[in-house]
Order: sequence, then structure tokens, then C-alpha cells
Amino acid sequence: MVDLLRIVAVPHIGVSQHCGYDETAQLNAVKRFSNSLTVVETPTFGLFDVSTLPFSIEDMPDVFNPFRRKVEKHSEPLPVQDALASLPDAFTPPLDESFHLTLDIDLPAPSETSFVGGETAALSHLGTYLFDWQSASSYKETRNALDSWQDSTKLSAWLANGSLSAREVVRQVQLFEATVEKNDSTYWIYFELLWREFFHWLQCKYGVKWFRFSGIQGKTPSTQHCPETFRVWCEGKTGYPIVDACMRQLAETGYMSNRGRQLVASCFVHELRQDWRYGAAWFEHQLIDYDVGSNWGNWLYLAGVGSDPRGHRQFNLIKQTEIYDPKGQFRKKWL
Repeated sequence: MVDLLRIVAVPHIGVSQHCGYDETAQLNAVKRFSNSLTVVETPTFGLFDVSTLPFSIEDMPDVFNPFRRKVEKHSEPLPVQDALASLPDAFTPPLDESFHLTLDIDLPAPSETSFVGGETAALSHLGTYLFDWQSASSYKETRNALDSWQDSTKLSAWLANGSLSAREVVRQVQLFEATVEKNDSTYWIYFELLWREFFHWLQCKYGVKWFRFSGIQGKTPSTQHCPETFRVWCEGKTGYPIVDACMRQLAETGYMSNRGRQLVASCFVHELRQDWRYGAAWFEHQLIDYDVGSNWGNWLYLAGVGSDPRGHRQFNLIKQTEIYDPKGQFRKKWL
């Protein structure tokens, strides 16, 4: 960005406020570049901003459930913002009086079963998932599927790159609840967004500790880095079939289910005894929906140095395979 600013005279830059340590450092470097540059920051990443949280960042709970209970009791998600509202007056395009900006658009029928970039694709998929498939009604029961497009929301990539806001997802889910059905599954979509929110603010609280071997707990794991072991895990050649299938899916598609991510991370830390940071870095390198808070927060959690109050959480890979791939279809496809 700084190199670009040396070439192009840009008076204003608009960004969403971010808690990522490196992202914040990069933005600060841009701010220092020129006194004539105005950086417009808006709190659009998540459901809340600092002023609407029921605690200060320094005092926020380190464990999810206390965080969730306080937020659900004291805070409401912020409304979807008008994208033009935060622009400087000189850069706000003049609008005809008959022009009406609205997010209640007609959503086209889906023609893809894979990720397509942009807001139009994001809104189309969200509308299809909720109102055409009505999959939100069964989300809690189906969300752990390893390789099905309709069984989980698949919104993470658009959320990660800013094509879709968490607040818009909540708005649409509330509309679904009001017009179609409200149950535990529709709530669980909000529940998962709260996990995203939790990791977003927790990384803000801990800064560079988010990336340390000892994590936010200051505990040193009894693991190490072996380049060869790391390589076979990345390539899906560990000898654990469910793990290898998931890793090959990631390599080919840039995506892996949430259940799959937990299994391969657990294997990496427990069965293979590897330094969790290398696994987190590989996910950062591969994932189409990479988000610094959620990715590193989940790896910290699985490594026992993050927000899990139970410590080292290990998954039984044989049992998990029997539950989530009982007929072997997922393994057959990817192996």
C-alpha cells in the first residue's frame, strides 16, 4: 500500500477497523506515510464495536461462554450501515432524489456450487441458503458434514474478504425466523457468528501473544517442528485416512469444513506432536476464507494454549470417522 501511495496521490483511504496485529501495524504504516492522507476507519467487521460491548477489551472474558452470556444479555448487533455514510462529503456521489439504496434486492437463482467472489454472489448465496433451500432450519444438525454444499452456510469466505457483513447475515436470519421458522438451528447461526466475534476481540486483547508458541496462557506445549512430518501432513499423507482426505480437499479447493479443521488440527498437535503455529500458518496460506482471528484462535484452542478451559482437547479420529464418514464416501472421493 505504501508503495502505491508513492505513485498515486490518494487523499482518502477507507477501511474497516481490524484487530489483527499485523493488519494494525500495516495500517499504522500507511497513516504515517503522509500528513495529507486521511484514513477513514469504520467498525464494520463484526456484530459489535467497542462502545457496544458490555466490557472493556482489557476485561473481556478469555473463555467463550462467559463472553457469549454477557453479550447476549447486554448487547444487540449493530444495524447494517449505509456504505455511503462514512465517505467524505467530497467523495459521496450525488444521487437523484428517485434513487433508493436498499439491500432488499431480488436475489438470482444460484448457478454455482462453489465460491464466487463479490457482494452479488454473497447475497445470492445467502438468500438461496435461507429462503430457497431453507437450510437454516436444520443447520445445527447438518453443520458438521464434511463435504456438502447445503449442510452448512458456506458464508465464511465472503465474510472474510468483506463481501458480506455479519450484521447482514443476522438481519437476513431474523427475517427468516419471522417469516419461515425460528428454532435452535437458526439461533446456532448467530451462535457461530459470536465465536467469530469472540476471537476477533480476543486477538485485540492479546496482540502479539496471539502468535506465540505458549499462546495467551503462557504455557509451553510439549511439541516440536519436524519439517518432514509437517510436509506429509500438508500433502495429506499421514496415514490417518480422515485427516489425509481433509488435507487433500483443502489443497484442491482452498476450503475445509469446520469439523475437518478440528480433526486435522487435533491430529497435528496430538498424534503428530507438532508445533501448532506451523499448522495455523499452513491454513493461513491455503484457506480461501482465512481470517486471522478465527484461524489462529481456533488453533490456539486446539493446542491447549488458547481459550479452551479444558486444555488439550484431543479428538478420537476413529470414532469421528465412524460418525461423520460412516460409509467412507468422503474418504473415497478425496483419497
